[in-house]
Amino acid sequence: MTLTLILLPAVAAAVAAAIRSDRLRRALLVATAGAHAALTAACWIRPPACAPEAWLGFDAAGRLFLGIASLLFLAVAVYAAHRLSIESHGRQAEEDTGSIFVNAPEAVHTACLLAFLATMTLVAASRHLGVLWVAVEATTLATAPLIYFHRQPRSLEATWKYLLVCSVGIALALLGNFLLVVASAAPDGTGGTLVVRELVAQGAELRTPWLKAAFVFLLVGYGTKMGLAPMHTWLPDAHSEAPSPVSALLSGALLNCAFLGILRAHSICSAAGLGGFSGNLLAGFGLLSMGIAAAFLVNQADYKRLLAYSSVEHMGLLALGAGLGGVALYGALLHAVNHSLVKAALFMVAGNLLAAYRTKQVARTRGALRLLPVSGALWLAGLLAITGMPPFGTFASEFTMLRAAFAPGREWMAVVALLALAVAFAGMARTFLSMALGPVSDEFEPAGRREHRAAFGPALALLAASLWLGLWIPNGLNGLLGHAARLLGGDAP
Repeated sequence: MTLTLILLPAVAAAVAAAIRSDRLRRALLVATAGAHAALTAACWIRPPACAPEAWLGFDAAGRLFLGIASLLFLAVAVYAAHRLSIESHGRQAEEDTGSIFVNAPEAVHTACLLAFLATMTLVAASRHLGVLWVAVEATTLATAPLIYFHRQPRSLEATWKYLLVCSVGIALALLGNFLLVVASAAPDGTGGTLVVRELVAQGAELRTPWLKAAFVFLLVGYGTKMGLAPMHTWLPDAHSEAPSPVSALLSGALLNCAFLGILRAHSICSAAGLGGFSGNLLAGFGLLSMGIAAAFLVNQADYKRLLAYSSVEHMGLLALGAGLGGVALYGALLHAVNHSLVKAALFMVAGNLLAAYRTKQVARTRGALRLLPVSGALWLAGLLAITGMPPFGTFASEFTMLRAAFAPGREWMAVVALLALAVAFAGMARTFLSMALGPVSDEFEPAGRREHRAAFGPALALLAASLWLGLWIPNGLNGLLGHAARLLGGDAP
């Protein structure tokens, strides 16, 4: 089952690169996404057995993040296939036109998307930190061509920044792995390991100074890929310049891959009695990320860039929850699910707005509710969801984390987090409302035009899923979240 989940999209990527028919290639994309989602569901229902010393296998945390990636990819595949169909009928455009890509071969696009799914699956399956490192680096290589698909100077700049900054980060994470081997080695220098289960089992036997240094390098390294401030500089450019379906996967799934790597390292520190050390670092980076992102969310002129800074804010919130530990870690895992659902939906709706208005500028996007009634309504619903308003699931997950932050001695963290969330809400509400309301310019088609179901259906389904999680968390998901939280050094409510 594990190898099948990894190899299925990898083989499909090779086939997609060789197929000549665009229609067959789009069908392959959707079919592979559906098959992968079905296998993931089977993995949730009956987890595949694996040996304790195995380098690959899905534990509770791996199954959780695999489920997020597979569900998002299925939704994005349906949306991307629709947009690709429109492009094939001659809707070519220049910069900022809403085109998914300009002068880019569809074969490369589809093959890279499927390769991205394969690498994300490998991240979720990795129980060896060396394999995890390779998988995270592979996600970078698979997604870089997708960011450059607009073939414009700004997309080229964003791609190079993404490659350079994330490569430096992944190099630091590699040093962290080396230090972990030293921390786990015997006094004579033999017997080091990178198997997560073995490192957790050794616990107090690990050398404290080396383990502390290893965690710092892993946090900064994977934190760069996760988008934690101040290592986040690649994220706004990459998410803004990438095609909207790709932005949805970058924000909703890619960032979670790096977060899983940090959680693995944090669980090792917790087992060694250094949970306070690693937790304080996580909380510090989390609060810094929330504060910086909130400042950039005010008066943001580019709405895709606004969504990117919102991702930085929510990654900071995840880091804060993980750092607080206990029930807050459960809340962070639940928030990872909710944020992924909502942010992917918002990027797909942003793609609809970009196609209609032919600009990413907030000032030139007005009256979305009249021009695109369904997408405009989803845009407003997404505002409520991404800012943590009830009854969406983001409210439940944020409330779980912030309630834990009000523990004695840590109240200041909760206050800082609430201030950042308030500023972010004010900035995003102003932008979203100005885009959805107001008159539509005469240059656009008459208001209330019909929207294709494939254009808004995936986003609607993801927002509905987040709404459902705000009203009721299924027993299966709740149990998996609790198991994953305990596995990573936290607790369940």
